Amino acid sequence: MSAVPGAVQASLLKASRIKPWEPLLWLAAFAAPVLLPQHALIFNEIAIVALFAVSLDLVLGYTGIVSLGHAAFFGFGGFVAALFAKHLMPDPLLGLAVAIVAATALGALCSLTILRGSDLTRLMVTLGVALILLELANKLDWLTGGADGLQGVVMGPVLGRFDFDLGGRVAAYYSLAVLLVLFCIARRIVHSPFGHTLKAVRDNGLRAMAIGIPVASRIAVVYTVAAGIAGAAGALLVQTTGFASLDLFEFHRSADVMLILVVGGTGWLYGGVAGAIVFKLLQDALSAVTPQYWTFWLGLFLVVLVLVGRERLFKPWIWWRPGKRGPA
Repeated sequence: MSAVPGAVQASLLKASRIKPWEPLLWLAAFAAPVLLPQHALIFNEIAIVALFAVSLDLVLGYTGIVSLGHAAFFGFGGFVAALFAKHLMPDPLLGLAVAIVAATALGALCSLTILRGSDLTRLMVTLGVALILLELANKLDWLTGGADGLQGVVMGPVLGRFDFDLGGRVAAYYSLAVLLVLFCIARRIVHSPFGHTLKAVRDNGLRAMAIGIPVASRIAVVYTVAAGIAGAAGALLVQTTGFASLDLFEFHRSADVMLILVVGGTGWLYGGVAGAIVFKLLQDALSAVTPQYWTFWLGLFLVVLVLVGRERLFKPWIWWRPGKRGPA
């Protein structure tokens, strides 16, 4: 019996180790704006969307909490960063920190609403929170600009040296750096004992409660952390574009990030990154070819992905494995 805890500990340590391909992936990401400077803006968007997807994966993939209102924290962080830069100080890093703190506080407050009820209840509650914030931002036009958005947001240079350029290279590196830091924090969380209790809550909440795991506090903490990361993604978008609008709170933000996790996979932090890359590149390519009907082709891709399966779509050689016949 004494060998069992040792084997479990060895398995957990092996899972938490950095894989050889991970540094190569991040080196490629940071080299991309230099090698393809004409696409720096899309790299910036991918980094922001990937960070947003990672935040939702902490809630959905690792804890099993379904949310359709994750845009509430994305938009809140964005507006806080915009207001801070316009009325107080244009420093991007300080504004980012303030936005993260504000979104984290909002997440802590909203976490009280998801501790009870079923998945359907949580869907409606989280969606309701996002709609409330959207309407508040629309009504408080003296503060947020209302339907016209908050204009005139001018950001200072990053670290006092690097001004945001029109080509988007500084923005891309800024967003990639924030993504890397927060991704490492999220990775440390999911591979910690706390992260493994989250998986227990996801797999069977009643059993987790029976063995002494404080399910309610675990859900509240991870929801709060995820809100802070989502707020950071919203702040990055506003800081790198210089504009905050009601679109930050719109339902399509929550729906898109959910689709990104469908593409990349849940319960795996790199699934959010991979899904963001595929989703944004498809969106960019299809909208360039068919500006009016790109959503149709994107929807068709998602239907095929669900019907065929992610493994068989991205690894076609699986179809020819012995004993594998068709997509069943």
